[in-house]
Amino acid sequence: MKVINSKISDVKIIHPRIFSDFRGFFFETFTKKRYKEMLNIDLDFVQDNYSRSSRGVLRGLHFQKTNPQGKLVRVVRGAVFDVVVDIRLGSSTYGIWEGGILSEENKIQFWIPPGLAHGFIVLSPLADFEYKCTDYYQPAYEDCLLWNDPEVGVNWPSYINNPILSEKDKRGKLLKEIHP
Repeated sequence: MKVINSKISDVKIIHPRIFSDFRGFFFETFTKKRYKEMLNIDLDFVQDNYSRSSRGVLRGLHFQKTNPQGKLVRVVRGAVFDVVVDIRLGSSTYGIWEGGILSEENKIQFWIPPGLAHGFIVLSPLADFEYKCTDYYQPAYEDCLLWNDPEVGVNWPSYINNPILSEKDKRGKLLKEIHP
Protein backbone atom coordinates (compact mmCIF):
# COMPACT_ATOMS: atom_id res chain seq x y z
CA MET A 1 0.00 0.00 0.00
CA LYS A 2 1.33 3.43 -0.93
CA VAL A 3 0.13 6.46 1.05
CA ILE A 4 0.63 9.98 -0.30
CA ASN A 5 0.19 13.15 1.73
CA SER A 6 -2.08 15.66 0.06
CA LYS A 7 -1.77 19.42 0.22
CA ILE A 8 -4.37 19.40 3.02
CA SER A 9 -3.14 18.50 6.48
CA ASP A 10 -4.09 14.89 7.39
CA VAL A 11 -5.81 14.08 4.06
CA LYS A 12 -4.22 10.98 2.52
CA ILE A 13 -4.32 9.49 -0.96
CA ILE A 14 -4.10 5.71 -0.76
CA HIS A 15 -2.94 3.42 -3.55
CA PRO A 16 -3.78 -0.10 -2.38
CA ARG A 17 -1.68 -3.09 -3.36
CA ILE A 18 -3.51 -4.96 -6.13
CA PHE A 19 -3.02 -8.66 -6.80
CA SER A 20 -4.03 -9.43 -10.40
CA ASP A 21 -3.90 -12.48 -12.61
CA PHE A 22 -5.94 -14.11 -15.38
CA ARG A 23 -8.87 -14.63 -12.95
CA GLY A 24 -9.24 -10.95 -12.05
CA PHE A 25 -7.92 -9.04 -9.03
CA PHE A 26 -7.93 -8.89 -5.24
CA PHE A 27 -7.09 -6.13 -2.77
CA GLU A 28 -7.88 -5.22 0.81
CA THR A 29 -10.17 -2.19 0.98
CA PHE A 30 -9.57 -1.80 4.72
CA THR A 31 -7.49 -3.43 7.43
CA LYS A 32 -7.76 -1.63 10.77
CA LYS A 33 -4.20 -2.32 11.98
CA ARG A 34 -2.54 -1.33 8.69
CA TYR A 35 -4.63 1.82 8.21
CA LYS A 36 -4.02 2.85 11.82
CA GLU A 37 -0.26 2.52 11.33
CA MET A 38 -0.01 4.02 7.83
CA LEU A 39 -2.54 6.83 8.22
CA ASN A 40 -1.92 7.52 11.90
CA ILE A 41 -5.62 7.25 12.68
CA ASP A 42 -7.17 5.55 15.68
CA LEU A 43 -10.84 5.91 14.84
CA ASP A 44 -13.52 3.29 14.54
CA PHE A 45 -15.66 3.12 11.44
CA VAL A 46 -19.32 2.88 12.49
CA GLN A 47 -21.24 3.29 9.24
CA ASP A 48 -20.75 2.28 5.60
CA ASN A 49 -22.57 4.17 2.84
CA TYR A 50 -23.00 3.32 -0.82
CA SER A 51 -24.34 5.65 -3.50
CA ARG A 52 -24.99 5.39 -7.23
CA SER A 53 -25.10 8.45 -9.47
CA SER A 54 -25.09 9.18 -13.18
CA ARG A 55 -22.77 11.37 -15.27
CA GLY A 56 -22.82 15.03 -14.27
CA VAL A 57 -24.27 14.49 -10.78
CA LEU A 58 -22.40 16.59 -8.23
CA ARG A 59 -22.84 15.58 -4.59
CA GLY A 60 -21.53 17.99 -1.99
CA LEU A 61 -19.61 19.61 -0.59
CA HIS A 62 -21.06 18.03 2.58
CA PHE A 63 -19.99 18.06 6.23
CA GLN A 64 -21.46 17.74 9.73
CA LYS A 65 -20.94 20.65 12.12
CA THR A 66 -21.48 18.45 15.17
CA ASN A 67 -20.11 14.90 15.30
CA PRO A 68 -18.07 15.37 12.10
CA GLN A 69 -17.40 12.24 10.10
CA GLY A 70 -14.03 11.00 8.99
CA LYS A 71 -14.44 9.21 5.66
CA LEU A 72 -12.49 6.58 3.78
CA VAL A 73 -13.88 6.80 0.24
CA ARG A 74 -13.49 4.89 -3.01
CA VAL A 75 -15.24 4.19 -6.29
CA VAL A 76 -16.43 0.64 -6.97
CA ARG A 77 -17.79 1.28 -10.46
CA GLY A 78 -17.13 4.13 -12.87
CA ALA A 79 -15.15 7.30 -12.17
CA VAL A 80 -15.56 10.52 -10.20
CA PHE A 81 -13.59 13.67 -9.55
CA ASP A 82 -13.45 13.69 -5.75
CA VAL A 83 -12.92 16.92 -3.76
CA VAL A 84 -12.08 17.71 -0.16
CA VAL A 85 -12.03 21.22 1.34
CA ASP A 86 -10.43 22.04 4.69
CA ILE A 87 -13.01 23.96 6.73
CA ARG A 88 -11.36 23.39 10.13
CA LEU A 89 -10.88 26.69 11.93
CA GLY A 90 -7.25 27.17 12.92
CA SER A 91 -5.97 24.62 10.41
CA SER A 92 -2.84 25.63 8.49
CA THR A 93 -4.62 24.48 5.30
CA TYR A 94 -7.99 26.17 6.00
CA GLY A 95 -9.85 26.97 2.77
CA ILE A 96 -7.59 24.80 0.60
CA TRP A 97 -9.05 22.09 -1.61
CA GLU A 98 -7.63 18.82 -2.91
CA GLY A 99 -9.09 16.80 -5.74
CA GLY A 100 -8.41 13.76 -7.81
CA ILE A 101 -9.95 11.05 -9.91
CA LEU A 102 -11.14 7.95 -8.10
CA SER A 103 -12.15 5.10 -10.38
CA GLU A 104 -12.78 1.41 -10.56
CA GLU A 105 -9.59 1.16 -12.63
CA ASN A 106 -7.16 3.01 -10.34
CA LYS A 107 -8.78 1.82 -7.06
CA ILE A 108 -7.39 4.87 -5.24
CA GLN A 109 -8.92 5.77 -1.88
CA PHE A 110 -9.02 9.10 -0.05
CA TRP A 111 -8.83 9.34 3.73
CA ILE A 112 -10.72 12.46 4.79
CA PRO A 113 -10.38 13.25 8.50
CA PRO A 114 -13.32 14.60 10.51
CA GLY A 115 -14.12 18.27 9.98
CA LEU A 116 -13.65 18.62 6.22
CA ALA A 117 -16.17 19.21 3.45
CA HIS A 118 -16.39 16.48 0.82
CA GLY A 119 -18.03 16.02 -2.55
CA PHE A 120 -17.63 14.57 -6.00
CA ILE A 121 -18.83 14.84 -9.58
CA VAL A 122 -19.48 11.77 -11.70
CA LEU A 123 -17.38 11.51 -14.86
CA SER A 124 -18.55 8.11 -16.16
CA PRO A 125 -22.05 7.12 -17.33
CA LEU A 126 -22.63 5.64 -13.85
CA ALA A 127 -20.62 5.59 -10.63
CA ASP A 128 -20.97 3.52 -7.47
CA PHE A 129 -19.27 5.20 -4.50
CA GLU A 130 -18.46 3.77 -1.06
CA TYR A 131 -17.85 5.69 2.16
CA LYS A 132 -16.64 4.25 5.46
CA CYS A 133 -17.57 6.79 8.17
CA THR A 134 -16.23 7.33 11.69
CA ASP A 135 -19.48 8.76 13.03
CA TYR A 136 -23.15 8.32 12.32
CA TYR A 137 -25.00 10.45 9.79
CA GLN A 138 -27.05 13.04 11.64
CA PRO A 139 -29.24 15.08 9.29
CA ALA A 140 -29.83 17.78 11.92
CA TYR A 141 -26.10 18.63 11.82
CA GLU A 142 -25.47 18.24 8.10
CA ASP A 143 -24.42 21.30 6.15
CA CYS A 144 -23.09 22.07 2.70
CA LEU A 145 -20.31 24.26 1.35
CA LEU A 146 -21.30 25.72 -2.02
CA TRP A 147 -19.64 23.62 -4.72
CA ASN A 148 -18.53 26.67 -6.74
CA ASP A 149 -17.58 29.08 -3.94
CA PRO A 150 -15.17 31.50 -5.67
CA GLU A 151 -13.11 31.93 -2.49
CA VAL A 152 -12.32 28.18 -2.47
CA GLY A 153 -11.97 27.98 -6.27
CA VAL A 154 -12.34 24.25 -6.88
CA ASN A 155 -11.21 23.47 -10.43
CA TRP A 156 -13.97 21.04 -11.39
CA PRO A 157 -13.57 19.22 -14.74
CA SER A 158 -14.59 21.73 -17.41
CA TYR A 159 -16.31 19.19 -19.65
CA ILE A 160 -19.12 18.88 -17.11
CA ASN A 161 -20.75 22.25 -17.81
CA ASN A 162 -24.01 22.09 -15.87
CA PRO A 163 -23.74 19.74 -12.89
CA ILE A 164 -26.88 18.04 -11.63
CA LEU A 165 -27.41 19.20 -8.04
CA SER A 166 -29.89 18.44 -5.28
CA GLU A 167 -31.89 21.37 -3.93
CA LYS A 168 -29.84 21.18 -0.72
CA ASP A 169 -26.56 21.40 -2.65
CA LYS A 170 -27.84 24.36 -4.70
CA ARG A 171 -28.30 26.23 -1.39
CA GLY A 172 -24.79 25.50 -0.10
CA LYS A 173 -23.04 28.16 1.98
CA LEU A 174 -19.99 30.18 1.13
CA LEU A 175 -16.84 29.45 3.16
CA LYS A 176 -17.13 32.82 4.91
CA GLU A 177 -20.70 31.89 6.02
CA ILE A 178 -19.71 28.58 7.62
CA HIS A 179 -17.73 30.20 10.44
CA PRO A 180 -19.14 33.75 10.67
